[in-house]
Amino acid sequence: MAPWLQLLLLLGLLPAAAPASSKPPAAGAQAWELASPELREPARFALEMYNRGRAAGTRAALGAVRGRVRRAGRGSLYSLKATLVEPPCNDPTVCQLPVSKKTLLCSFEVLDELGKHMLLRRDCGPVDTKTTDDRNETFSSFLPLLNKDPLPQDFSVKMASIFKDFVTTYNRTYDSQEEASWRMSVFANNMVRAQKIQALDRGTARYGVTKFSDLTEEEFRTIYLNPLLKDAPGRNMRPAHPVTDVPPPQWDWRNKGAVTNVKDQGMCGSCWAFSVTGNVEGQWFLKRGTLLSLSEQELLDCDKTDKACLGGLPSNAYSAIRTLGGLETEDDYSYRGRLQTCSFSAEKAKVYINDSVELSKNEQKLAAWLAKNGPVSIAINAFGMQFYRHGISHPLRPLCSPWLIDHAVLLVGYGNRSAIPFWAIKNSWGTDWGEEGYYYLHRGSGACGVNIMASSAVIN
Repeated sequence: MAPWLQLLLLLGLLPAAAPASSKPPAAGAQAWELASPELREPARFALEMYNRGRAAGTRAALGAVRGRVRRAGRGSLYSLKATLVEPPCNDPTVCQLPVSKKTLLCSFEVLDELGKHMLLRRDCGPVDTKTTDDRNETFSSFLPLLNKDPLPQDFSVKMASIFKDFVTTYNRTYDSQEEASWRMSVFANNMVRAQKIQALDRGTARYGVTKFSDLTEEEFRTIYLNPLLKDAPGRNMRPAHPVTDVPPPQWDWRNKGAVTNVKDQGMCGSCWAFSVTGNVEGQWFLKRGTLLSLSEQELLDCDKTDKACLGGLPSNAYSAIRTLGGLETEDDYSYRGRLQTCSFSAEKAKVYINDSVELSKNEQKLAAWLAKNGPVSIAINAFGMQFYRHGISHPLRPLCSPWLIDHAVLLVGYGNRSAIPFWAIKNSWGTDWGEEGYYYLHRGSGACGVNIMASSAVIN
């Protein structure tokens, strides 16, 4: 047994070894396994996508397949490793000499929601089939080199201790010895990534262990983020009337009663719904004097333009609220974090909107509008947020491109800390993330696209 596995056993992080004949668990994240019937369908779909557009006789064949699966609501995320065999090339117009069969090692991410497959990631490269065996991978094979310096000799000992604290703090349980060892390797890799993000940040933010630290980057993006924000144009909205007043030096709608408690979207890419309900909650409070916690689940179930846990756009959500006739409260239409049959009742709707508007991309004008009119729905690039703990985040622009926004949130205020200007942002990952559920981002530099997709509902 590898030394780091022995450490896990000594620290009590691994369950007793399962009998050789035991079946993999039916739910949760599973470790790498040999091909099973459940993996065949997503593997065949990945192969179909790989071969799309290829002529007969040039299509690859599927070889060995291993994989993991993680459940999310009614969907399943499959992380597959597969060997593909491409046929030999004998066409003299393409190949100068006959080429023998080529074996590729591919990593695929396939999402299956309600029987519909979607390929999220494909990464293939040549492989020496004699050395392809995940069972022989070591702990160090998951860790990138950090400035080419060797890791400290006691790195695995310290990492096992930190991982044990993580498991205790966030009440993690793993289904097998293989799953626990895999998650520790992901965790260690993530700690190296967090250290790199920390070294490159120009603000006061601190990055490290969070409740997402045992997720791969692909898992985190697929489960918690919203790829539609950067890909789909959404519904056009009219520009908001500009506010000509000079914004006050600081402002915070939390102190003025316009913001509900931090919510938790769970394992569902529904940030777009939380961003919009947060905005409407603030608008209703400012116009009617009552702060109501509104239903995100109504939007997941009843907004037929957006894609529930697979993502959506605030502009579409505003339109859906108008079409439906309003929003019910959280108490009447509670959150489930998965797509259900729409059960909206117009009689129970407590809030309505009349229109929606697009706000200025100028951050000074955006601050002025916010201070006068209420919290604002925005979308940002979530770079580094998987490991964000506290402080003002200010990533380098190439690392946090404003054109790759993938997470919708709520702008509730702004100010300065130690002469560093910031935006105060309400997130929807619960109070056990960030600064009690809030994220602070540098203001005035267009950081992470904070000013690219600002909008608000209009209530007359």
